[in-house]
Amino acid sequence: MRIGSTVVVVATTALLGACATVPTGPAVTVMPGTGKTFEAFQQDQAACQQYAQAAIGGPSAGQPANDRAAGTALVGSAVGAGTGAIIGSATNQGGQGAAIGAGVGLLFGAIAAANQANASSWQLQRNSDGGYTQCMYAHGNQVPVRMSYRSPSGPVAPGTYPPPNSPPPYPPPNTPPPALPPPDAPPPS
Repeated sequence: MRIGSTVVVVATTALLGACATVPTGPAVTVMPGTGKTFEAFQQDQAACQQYAQAAIGGPSAGQPANDRAAGTALVGSAVGAGTGAIIGSATNQGGQGAAIGAGVGLLFGAIAAANQANASSWQLQRNSDGGYTQCMYAHGNQVPVRMSYRSPSGPVAPGTYPPPNSPPPYPPPNTPPPALPPPDAPPPS
C-alpha cells in the first residue's frame, strides 16, 4: 500500500500546481511616445493595464480553466478506479486494484490538468498583452513590432519586394541559354 500512498501524494502535488494563473501585468515592453512626459506615460500604463485586465475577464478569468482542470483530475481518478477494479477482479483483489487504479488515474489526470492550466495561463497572458499593447498604441506610445529578417541572397517572402536596383533572382525572359564549349574541347586550365 506504500506505492498507492506515494501515487496519491504525487498526484495531489501535481493537482495543486494545476491552477491557471491570471496575469498581473504585461509581459511586453512599451516606451513613452515622442514628447510624452513620464507622468503621462504612467497614467496611460495604469489605464491600459486596467483595460487589459478587463479584456480577459478580470481577476477571476482563470476560474473556468481551474474548474476544467479539477474535472480532468476527477475523471482520470474515476477511470483509473474503474480500470483497476476490473483488472483486480481477475485475481479477486478488486478493492485494492480500484485503489491503485484511482491513484494512478489521479496522477495522470493531475498531469493532464497541469498541462491544461499551463496552456490557459499562457493564453490569458497573450490576450492580456494584446489588449495592453493596443491600448498603449492608441494612447500614442511606442510598442514592440515584429520584424522579419530577409537574407540578401535568399528567396523573397511572398508579398514583399526586393530592394531597388537588386539583381533579379532569375534571368529575364527570352534570354538565350549560356554558351557551352564544343564537345571535343579540352577542359579549361
